Formats: sequence, structure tokens, C-alpha cells
Amino acid sequence: MLKGKNITLRALEPEDLEFLYQWENDTDIWQISNTVTPFSRFVLKQYLENQAEDIFTAKQLRLVIEVNSKPIGTIDLFDFDPINHRAGVGVLIANQSDRNKGYASEALLLLKDYAFTKLQLNQLYCNILENNASSIHLFENLGFEKIGLKKDWIKNGNGYVDEYLLQCIKA
Repeated sequence: MLKGKNITLRALEPEDLEFLYQWENDTDIWQISNTVTPFSRFVLKQYLENQAEDIFTAKQLRLVIEVNSKPIGTIDLFDFDPINHRAGVGVLIANQSDRNKGYASEALLLLKDYAFTKLQLNQLYCNILENNASSIHLFENLGFEKIGLKKDWIKNGNGYVDEYLLQCIKA
């Protein structure tokens, strides 16, 4: 476990099935996670059973963000590239009532430290929709810089939305 002042990051457990099922099937966040179909409990159960693989084998790592032993979200490393020492990062604070309390910032700080010191990564990157001001603000405040804009990248009900690529290189 990685512990901060207000949060803990921990590995996924079999008991996490129900809240993962709710979060993965929340259509309000599908656009952010590039999801287009629901996940079954069976598929998520298999996913949880395969979490024994380390990041070097699975090329990804999902950690649960807890506050007072209550899961409030997840933070992920994905597209882990041990040769080029980089990975993508994504964070979810599931319920609106838990947002804007500093939990995502603390989780991202803990994950950055873990990625740069323990995994010896040189850089982290993320993709954020241009209209997601709070996420852009979160990542920029923690040392990520906008390095590109992907035009008309994500289709939504109103057309297309641009997506920023942000990067944080180890200091």
C-alpha cells in the first residue's frame, strides 16, 4: 500500500467487484475512459483474478484510492513501457461528492513518486478532453505540461471534442 495524509492506494481485491462493476458501467465516464460497451460481473471477476500479474507482465497497474478504508476511485498506470521508461496515467474519483477535496492530487502525487522512484520511469503522460478543465488543472498543478492537441479526437453526442496530451518528465 501507498499511504498519504488523507488517502491510501492499494491493490485490487476480489471484494472490489461490486464497486468496479458500478464504476465501469457508469455511462457518464465512458467518454473519458474510451469505453463503449458495458462490462459484465463475470469479465470483471476474471480481471480481478488476473491481478496477480505484475506491471511488467500485464503492462498496467490499477490501484484503488481509499479514504478511511472506503474506496472512492482508482488510479491507473497503462501502456507501461519498461524499455522507454514511460506509462500513461488516469485517475477516477467516482462520486461527485468526493471530488475537489484533494484526493486525486494526493493519489497522483503518490503514484508519480512510485513510478519515478520504484519503477524507475522517466515520464508519465495522460490524455484529457479539452473541456475537462478540472482534470487539466489537476495534472498541470502536479507538473504535467500540455505538449499536444489532438483535433476532433473523441466523438460525442454533439460532434467531436479535442483532446490534450500532457506529459511529466522526471526532474
